[in-house]
Amino acid sequence: MEPNKSLKENQHEITDMTGRKVLVPKKIKRIFAASFYGYTMLAAIAPDMVVATPLPPRDCDKKFLHPHLHHLPVIEKITDIDAIKKADPEVVVVWADKEQPFHRKSEDILNSLNIPFVYVIVGNLGDVPDYPAAIEFLGRLLGKEEEAARMADYCRKTLGEIESIVARVPDNRKLKVYYAEGDDGLLTEFDDSLHAHLLRLIGDVNMVRGHMTEHAGLEKYSFELIEQGNPDVILTWSRSLAEKIMVDPAWNRIKAVRDRKIFPIPNVPFNWFDRPPCFMRIIGLKWLASVLYPDYCKFDLIDETVEFFSVFLEQTIDACDAECIIFHKLRDDIILKPLKLRKFFC
Repeated sequence: MEPNKSLKENQHEITDMTGRKVLVPKKIKRIFAASFYGYTMLAAIAPDMVVATPLPPRDCDKKFLHPHLHHLPVIEKITDIDAIKKADPEVVVVWADKEQPFHRKSEDILNSLNIPFVYVIVGNLGDVPDYPAAIEFLGRLLGKEEEAARMADYCRKTLGEIESIVARVPDNRKLKVYYAEGDDGLLTEFDDSLHAHLLRLIGDVNMVRGHMTEHAGLEKYSFELIEQGNPDVILTWSRSLAEKIMVDPAWNRIKAVRDRKIFPIPNVPFNWFDRPPCFMRIIGLKWLASVLYPDYCKFDLIDETVEFFSVFLEQTIDACDAECIIFHKLRDDIILKPLKLRKFFC
């Protein structure tokens, strides 16, 4: 009886984001997220508590991540029961969508392991307006209320700034954007895709209209349709793809390429736009506003990046670090040959 009594004294009941009552340790030291969505958020809020990662960081990421995250064991799926047992988390975070808030398969596995779990609910799994509530919940759960409050406040402030920028852009200045994915740029996302969420927040500027066919996105799109849409701006998921498009004569028929308005998305320490959709989308929104509507932005992106890394990653970086990240000067992105990205950006 005494051990059980002692155990209960060290626990307390919390309410997760579905309204479930869960008994968890009063002071959590070891936590695991069963998806990249949850892992990245924990990497910001409580990196020293994380027991495993779905994907090891690249060398270029490590400078900007807590040292504890550098060499964690890799657990890619909630079904990897032996690895979860070995990692020995005290609590597991299950990231879920508002439309489907319960994961019965995950529940069955975690109940069989006798590990308490909490749900974090975010619309479409990655909608930025839902981040503040998720951040604040995890802050309360992990005893990181002050850190979480700073992150949530920054997020809300950013959303307000972006809304103000979009409201000031006249209709005749609004741009059409194509998001180029894949090795050849002929994969993309429909306007309702969770992977193109930022394009909706910045004024619904995705030129590719339609409904995503599955969660993974990466919809096939023809060059003829790109040519018909003739985007003003192209975003690419890597610098190497931007370079490839810039030197391809066929792509030079596209307005964005002729105008040198093609921008590889920053991706350190996680992608600022997508894959994974994570908290980096908050600074990604400011990057996107600077790319599309620099004349309407009252902030300096370099300064904002420095502040963001301080607030969300507890990393002190300087303007040079920020510039290297924004303009892809770090060497883990398959750089083929140098591009004058600042010229493209301005």
